[in-house]
Amino acid sequence: MPRIKYRDADVDLVARMMRAEGEGEGNQGMLYIGNVIVNRAVADCLDFRDVRTIEDVIYQVQGGNYSFEAVQKGNLFYSPARENERKLARRVLENWRDHPAKFALWYFNPYGECPPTWYDQPFTGQFKQHCFYEPIAGTCESVYRG
Repeated sequence: MPRIKYRDADVDLVARMMRAEGEGEGNQGMLYIGNVIVNRAVADCLDFRDVRTIEDVIYQVQGGNYSFEAVQKGNLFYSPARENERKLARRVLENWRDHPAKFALWYFNPYGECPPTWYDQPFTGQFKQHCFYEPIAGTCESVYRG
């Protein structure tokens, strides 16, 4: 059973975002990016109470900016999804999860060392250039389900 209901259009959106945000980090890095996207859709907490679909997550605006830079900056996000990224997107939409992004709701590339917190949330690990952060224990139980 998939972690979230999704359509073919959602597979494409996740695939395009995974490539735009993580292509330089290979398939594993792209899977981690996809993991965060799905986690945000299932997390009914914090900044993600009003995002229930993949489209909501991808196009969410916080503080006047899109949550994912790739939406605003264009680059690879607006290129057609390739079959490799579609396969990876289906994996995360179905049920793929892994550390350090298993429960992560945030990631970023700090151009240096990963800080111990990001938006006051604890660091869970790093993969290549991206640092991953999950919610403080007890603040977002929905992200730990499924």
